[in-house]
Amino acid sequence: MSEGRAAQLEYSEFQAAMLDEAKRRRKAAKIISVLAHFLGRENADPGKVLAGLTVGDVGCSAGFIADELAGAGASRTFGIDIDVPGLRKAADRFGGRVGFVCADGGALPFPDGSLDVLVFNHIYEHVVDPDAVIADMHRVLADDGVLYLGLGNRLGIMEPHYKLPFLSYLPPAAADRYVRAFGRADHYYERFRTRGGLRRMLAAFHVWDYTFPVLASPERFAGGELFPGPAGRAVRETLSRTPRAVLHALLPVVPTYLWVATKTPRRPLGGALPQPPEPVRTP
Repeated sequence: MSEGRAAQLEYSEFQAAMLDEAKRRRKAAKIISVLAHFLGRENADPGKVLAGLTVGDVGCSAGFIADELAGAGASRTFGIDIDVPGLRKAADRFGGRVGFVCADGGALPFPDGSLDVLVFNHIYEHVVDPDAVIADMHRVLADDGVLYLGLGNRLGIMEPHYKLPFLSYLPPAAADRYVRAFGRADHYYERFRTRGGLRRMLAAFHVWDYTFPVLASPERFAGGELFPGPAGRAVRETLSRTPRAVLHALLPVVPTYLWVATKTPRRPLGGALPQPPEPVRTP
């Protein structure tokens, strides 16, 4: 998987989405609301959802999500990345309440079991060795800690970075030709995995799937913009009433999975949902 790939340094310099502050803060709100549900802190003051917890955002880039995590009451917040220009921007703006660290995710500069919450949001496809990053996050996560994961699916039809259908289905050489043909990039660097591959990647964890809970109840998870207007309400109602067996049949091609993982068995402590989170079977 990693052969011929080098670390993506200065990622924020060529991926404008990393500097879209409004969009990144909306993502952070969704992350925090999922964590609040899992931890049973849905009714906490917004500035105290992560109170008493040490939090790390792995792949923080310009720091918007890390800043929101700090604003949610984390006792200590760290942003970790190899994106030096992004880290400079982050430290200039948010260094007063977030500690930014230039480090590889596969060699996190934290003691074993020292972080209560980790966020790894749409990062794995960019790193050279995601298995090594997952293993080191397992090392630094506390025994009762929580890992939030936003995970792109290789079998999602529309590739999210270059907006080209079926791009992630292709082998590397063909994908390179595809992005060049449409003038999107010189090379297709990202490497996505299927749901089965992601389950294997998380084999050391206990995992809960929040994908359908968020889609069916976006207002509960700061995702109101997912399905706006009357058509959106119809989609939400359909999702909330669809039998879980039907939704399960769609899982292999869902473009993004939202998972919460723990080192030891834990259950979500939040309130009832039309589509509740379900455990993910890991090998």
